Amino acid sequence: MAEANRDPFRPANDRYDENRLALRPAAGRLQIALNRAHHNAHALHPDQFRSFKAKRSFPNNVHTLRDRTVATGLMAAEHFFLELEPPEERLRDAPHVVIVGGGFAGVRACKALAKADVRITLIDKRNFNLFQPLLYQVATGLVSRGDVATPLRQLVGKQSNVQVLLGEVTNLKPESKQIIFNSRAYSYDHLVLATGSGSTFFGHEQWRTFAPPMKILEHAEEIRRRLLMAIEQAEQSPDPAARKFLQTVVIVGGGPTGCEMAGAVSELMRNAMRREFKQLNTEDTRIVLVDPGDRLLKAMPESLSKAAQSSLEKLGVEVQFKARVQTMQPGEVTMSTPEGDLLIQAATVIWTAGVRPSHLGRKLAEAIDCELDRAGRVVVEPDFSIKSHPEIRVVGDLCSYRHTSSGNPLPGMAGPATQAGGFVGKDIGAIVAQTPRPNFNWFDFGSMAVLDRVDAVADLRGLKFSGGIGWILWALAHLAFMPERENRLTLLIKWIFAVTSQQRASMLLTGMPSQHIGLDAPDAPFPMQSGGTGPSISAPDAALKAAMEYYSNQVSGHQDHPAETSEGSTDDSAAAMR
Repeated sequence: MAEANRDPFRPANDRYDENRLALRPAAGRLQIALNRAHHNAHALHPDQFRSFKAKRSFPNNVHTLRDRTVATGLMAAEHFFLELEPPEERLRDAPHVVIVGGGFAGVRACKALAKADVRITLIDKRNFNLFQPLLYQVATGLVSRGDVATPLRQLVGKQSNVQVLLGEVTNLKPESKQIIFNSRAYSYDHLVLATGSGSTFFGHEQWRTFAPPMKILEHAEEIRRRLLMAIEQAEQSPDPAARKFLQTVVIVGGGPTGCEMAGAVSELMRNAMRREFKQLNTEDTRIVLVDPGDRLLKAMPESLSKAAQSSLEKLGVEVQFKARVQTMQPGEVTMSTPEGDLLIQAATVIWTAGVRPSHLGRKLAEAIDCELDRAGRVVVEPDFSIKSHPEIRVVGDLCSYRHTSSGNPLPGMAGPATQAGGFVGKDIGAIVAQTPRPNFNWFDFGSMAVLDRVDAVADLRGLKFSGGIGWILWALAHLAFMPERENRLTLLIKWIFAVTSQQRASMLLTGMPSQHIGLDAPDAPFPMQSGGTGPSISAPDAALKAAMEYYSNQVSGHQDHPAETSEGSTDDSAAAMR
């Protein structure tokens, strides 16, 4: 019986406990010595630390053991100094450039430093670069996640002077030239912050549960899941009014993302699914685009705004101007308009209205009292540095760069971010090589938005295009900015397929919110939950169940099929959205 109950991962040798106890005192003494050495090193300036490291006479195996000891976080209460081996021996004493963020700006800064005599560390919370402008196509099943995401190591890992690390920078210590990364202090000589932006609900974070934003890959897949699940439920509903409710979508925000999403959702629900779903009437589909302004695409000329509105209305999209969302609950959105409050009942709501900069901007302001604009972006110098700390650069959506010919800040788009990242990389390389430094000259390519399969509007330095020509220019521009050649080819093939067949290549209904949280969550789908105790993966999740329950109680006035709420909750959906 004792043998049967023995831990299968424990060695069968009876001397296991004796050996472990015998090693414990020696291991404890070694741990104390290493911790003391690191405590002393942690108090030094990074330049002093390098000198301290070079003078030590510890054997190499002790160095390795020390690094492993620190990496395991034996004393998590302190921020130990993280020291990693350089990518190449020649870079051991080279200036260390830490780039935080693997988006457009961060990747381009890495590539601009490819031939510089510097050691580069690229840090990101994700191990891939995401092509955010095409997230709406993932959300509407036109392309898959692999078409818009490329592993960072595949993009820059071949550079001999780059090391990619996965983790999150939670704090900054500019006075000692350190960042806090995965609860450890990491030194730098030059720091580039390119952490981008997230979504904001303007003080109504509870709306995130009901209206998912679209900033990361999981957001796009959650939107696709909600759209497809609502359509699947409408296909099996005998009530025509219920089908209309399930086929109603509200999109908040009339910028490029909102317009592109509205056009793509209309194409999805009116054309792409017309042949596959027998019960649905595409004429019952209702898509409402809501914006607080008086026109769409405010950054574009008014003529293109009108062309975009006309194209969307031809697709059956209702455009509601001067409307501000006041309240939101499952199945219902209330907004204020000049004519009074407007209530729209919809099974699906999508949020594209608000953008907020990364939290590291405020962390930096707390550390060195640098200037932030009203949105929380860091105000930078002409070379994207901080006035009191020229070794720190801030680029992309996190910075407020007003040193343009017009005095207007750089727009938060892929083009300016890419150009800024490339400039900062070249500028740091020039400083290290002691050669003349470049000047930043932003080339404004313009702006564009796609509205239909072969319809787009584009403003290219004053040249205005719409319709098919606009779509061709839009496609060429996005393929050019796509960092990986393989993705360019797959995107082109899928776009041609969608144009010629009016079908979608990635109409997969996968996952539920709790799948991204924990495997033991109440509504974790099969096969994630053991014992078959959870609901079927084909069952509606908590968000859609709440909307359907709202319809049964508030709209139809009765509840023929009571929704079981014990299997999940809106808290699960809210957690997934965060």
